[in-house]
Amino acid sequence: MILTRPEGRNERLAERLRALGYDVVACPLIEFEPLPTGPIELDGYDWLVLTSATAAQELRRRAGGRPRHVAAIGEATASAWGGADLVAPVSTQEGLLQALPRPAGRVLFAAAEGARRLLADELGADFVALYRTKLLRPSEPPEGDLGVVASPSAARAFAELRLGVPVVSIGPQTTDAARAAGLIVAAEAESPALDAVVSAVVAAG
Repeated sequence: MILTRPEGRNERLAERLRALGYDVVACPLIEFEPLPTGPIELDGYDWLVLTSATAAQELRRRAGGRPRHVAAIGEATASAWGGADLVAPVSTQEGLLQALPRPAGRVLFAAAEGARRLLADELGADFVALYRTKLLRPSEPPEGDLGVVASPSAARAFAELRLGVPVVSIGPQTTDAARAAGLIVAAEAESPALDAVVSAVVAAG
C-alpha cells in the first residue's frame, strides 16, 4: 500500500491501515509551497470559501478580520480553519456551490495557484492563491500493489512513476485526473474523510 500525501499527512491513514494488516509505504509525491500574497483582510466578506485544508491553514497565518460566514468543501478543511458555517454534503466545488445560499453576496475564494475557478466564476468571487503544489519524484520507486491518491496532482505524480499499480481515489475530481493520466482506479472513496478512504481501500481488496 503506497500513500502519496505530503510529508506529515499520511500518519493517521497509515495507522488505520496497518491495524487492518496492510503493509504501508509512505511516499509523498507532492509538497506545498506558500505564495507571498501578504496579509489578507476578511472583514467585509459575506462568505469565505475554502476548498482545501492547506488553504485554510495558510489563510489563518496571514488573515485579518473575519468574514460573516465560512464554507468548506469537507470536514478536514473546516477543522483546519477552526470550524465552518457550511460544509458541502458532496466534497467537490460543484457540491459546495450547490449548498451555498444565493445570492451569496461578497465572496472570497482562497485556494491553490491553478485551482479550478468554478466557484469563483459562478459566484463572482474574489480569488486569492495562497500556495502552489509541486510534484515530487522519489529517488527509488516505491513498492506496493495499491496506491492511494488524494488530489489530482498526486494522481498525475503517481502516474509518472509508471508502476502499473491501481489506485484508490478520494473523490471524483481525483478519479478523473487519475484516469486521464492512465491509472486504473480500483475504488473511489465516498468522501475524503478518513473512514471513507479506509473503506475504499478495503473495497479495493
